[in-house]
Amino acid sequence: MPDHPQQPASIDETIAMLAGEDYLAGRSLATVLFLALKMKRPLFLEGEAGVGKTEIAKVLSKALDRPLIRLQCYEGLDIASAVYEWNYPAQMLEIRLAEASGLTDRSRIESDIFSERYLIRRPVLQALSSADGRAPVFLIDELDRTDEAFEAFLLEVLSDFQVTIPELGTIKAAEPPIVIITTNRTREVHDALKRRCLYHWVDYPEAEQELEIIHRKVPGCNEALSQQIVAYVQKLRTLDLFKNPGVAETIDWATALTELDRLALDPETISDTIGTLLKYQDDIARIQGGEGVRVLNEVKDELRAAG
Repeated sequence: MPDHPQQPASIDETIAMLAGEDYLAGRSLATVLFLALKMKRPLFLEGEAGVGKTEIAKVLSKALDRPLIRLQCYEGLDIASAVYEWNYPAQMLEIRLAEASGLTDRSRIESDIFSERYLIRRPVLQALSSADGRAPVFLIDELDRTDEAFEAFLLEVLSDFQVTIPELGTIKAAEPPIVIITTNRTREVHDALKRRCLYHWVDYPEAEQELEIIHRKVPGCNEALSQQIVAYVQKLRTLDLFKNPGVAETIDWATALTELDRLALDPETISDTIGTLLKYQDDIARIQGGEGVRVLNEVKDELRAAG
């Protein structure tokens, strides 16, 4: 059996582990992540869309060599989609075959059709099953999109890492999964669920950190252009836009400009490529309408003054 990576033994090792997967984490995030792993507690990550919350779960999965199981939340998410359901067509076929063979023992038929053989495991139930003693990383993504009833159901999962199936009984994890919960704060999540987790607010990165992210993710991007991109994006986030550009959009913009062989920002280039950075027409119109030029001039003046 191949050796699996060990969990980090310190905060510094946690930072190094994330950096090894090209995720640059501040010390506060690395600290709460280290503690979540050490204490075997779910980690509740809150922040604006595009700041890298989901990526943390993906990076953990790679760094620790554990399967990633993702529950993408949405309005109307129910138990059948999130936890389990029965394979009804196969069950009906089994009933008909039993009847055709003359089997009339109702309890035996029920025992047969409500068995593991006909159970379809959805993400929650998959997360409670570990392969080779390696519990998965369980990502509950954008929990704020679900309703309070589903939140209440998750309390059993997060408290005892178990699910009760009426026909089978209680299924409990042999080893608790590493749970990462994300929310974009479109609504408040109930305190009862938050209390079961360690909490961290994931903010937009500082300029120096975002520049290093471009260096890692878009190594072909010209250094002067990279500095202009970061400075420009950082200023856009102070304009009270409908949707500020996230780190993912910064990377996309740097990639697009590199593909176009640009070496510096100019008004025409910004206007032509702004759709890779901003996703709402009102924001795009605002930047194309003159404010984008003002921001660019401020960026160039500041970079020039900084040498």
